[in-house]
Amino acid sequence: MTPATRCAALLALLLCSGVQADDWQLAKDEDGIQVYLDQVPGSKYQRFRGVTQIKASVSTLSDLQENLRVACKWLYGCATMRLLDVEGDSTWVYLTTDLPWPASPRDMVIRVQTERTDDGGLVRRLSAVAGKVKRAPGLIRVSQLKGLWTLIPKGDQLTEVTYQLQAEPAGDIPSWLANQFVIDAPMVSLRTLRAVAERQGVREEDDAP
Repeated sequence: MTPATRCAALLALLLCSGVQADDWQLAKDEDGIQVYLDQVPGSKYQRFRGVTQIKASVSTLSDLQENLRVACKWLYGCATMRLLDVEGDSTWVYLTTDLPWPASPRDMVIRVQTERTDDGGLVRRLSAVAGKVKRAPGLIRVSQLKGLWTLIPKGDQLTEVTYQLQAEPAGDIPSWLANQFVIDAPMVSLRTLRAVAERQGVREEDDAP
């Protein structure tokens, strides 16, 4: 195991084996999905972590993330998503948002760094980057964002999925909307991804010889 792979595996284990730090607080537990929140020093916005188990393979879930047209349909708040560039294990994606009123539309360029672990899992690290796309009129550019997706195989086509994100949305966001977003974003995203992935898994079983 290389040092990079060992680091990725350790990171995935820490993220997906439950709440490891005292700061994370369970905010919602519904329909097999747990959402944890944590205060971010120096920010008025909380970060979130959503965890669930999905009856689908890591490969199926990875494909549903990499198919951007499909991914935008299950990712909460996504209006459009398109590929900008690929270099090695990094992918750059341009995303625009569609959030409830009174939030204004936003856009961002996200670098996605993908690492595979020795147990067949996957870690995707997300970070907002400057450049790549000029700022568009009428859209607020999000320039501070970091997050993680982890996919950990649990056997028998079962995968533990964690979605974690911290962002400074820029512009004014009402506190009630910000508080609702950190619950809805992981809850809706994971619930919808699970539904799409499990339907995909059924189709793959039906198509198998």
